Amino acid sequence: MNKYTETFGIDISKDVFDCYGSKQGHLQFKNTEHGFIKFLQLLDDNTLIVMEATGYYHYRLAQFLHKKKQVVSVVNPLSVKRFIQMKLAKVKTDKSDAKAICEYGIINEVPLYNALTEVQSECLQLFRLMDSFLKKRTATKNKIHGEEVLGIPSKWVYRSLKRDLKHLDKELLGIEKQLLSLVKQDQQIQLTLLQSIPGIGLKTALFLIVITDGFKKFETASQLCSYVGITPTIRESGSSVRGRSKISKVGNRKLRNLLFLCSFSACKQNKACKNIYERIVNKGKSKKLALIAVSNKLLKQSFAIAKSGLPYDETYVSVLSK
Repeated sequence: MNKYTETFGIDISKDVFDCYGSKQGHLQFKNTEHGFIKFLQLLDDNTLIVMEATGYYHYRLAQFLHKKKQVVSVVNPLSVKRFIQMKLAKVKTDKSDAKAICEYGIINEVPLYNALTEVQSECLQLFRLMDSFLKKRTATKNKIHGEEVLGIPSKWVYRSLKRDLKHLDKELLGIEKQLLSLVKQDQQIQLTLLQSIPGIGLKTALFLIVITDGFKKFETASQLCSYVGITPTIRESGSSVRGRSKISKVGNRKLRNLLFLCSFSACKQNKACKNIYERIVNKGKSKKLALIAVSNKLLKQSFAIAKSGLPYDETYVSVLSK
């Protein structure tokens, strides 16, 4: 049991968020600043608010409540899911989920939310905007390709799509410049160093610096790998259960996806990554497993280079490996 006079569990979606208070029961508010203010009026100084990490939706509310000096906890959705499964719940609604999150917060010792800085907040919003434009650009390129394959493209449609593509490229370039302007002077050096790693591009290097606050949040590379969710989980029990090892996936999904995309070029251009990839594939393991191992290696290289302040050197051999 926790020490708070009341605990609220919150299930948040695009338009509304459902709350379940340990004393007040079920409530619902609009997912807007007005709704946030109405919810805030119900809270006292010794209240715990627990919510799942659900991307931009949870982030806005968590930041708002944290700024208002409220105690907030953002928990992993997988933990709550396992908690609900353990209770053998047969009902799955927003109301029931909010109640389950509330009960989870009462029973378990949940981590307190660390608010992002204004710069981190702005950077993450720019990254989300960048992702939106990238999806639109991919869709536009596919339409242009489709027109070309048909062999009888409409001149008006073709020119319109070309204009759209040019506009999207311009917008993406503008977002990239904004992101670079927000990176601190000391982090500019880190940005250059990270891009010296074969396979790591500008977008991944920027996201790494923003999400780790210039690698200040982590003391070891293993902590960072666990945070991203590319550490293996072992499934063994007795002499009969020998499950395949998988990555935990309990971590930052966006960064995990970026690193996986980087691994394709890294296993060709990065000597250490290439060796790992070939060794795993030659053992008969899947190529996907090898690429995950390369992603892990890229993350460790990034951590080592950011902390040491030295550029990538393919001839470098760690003292621990001698």
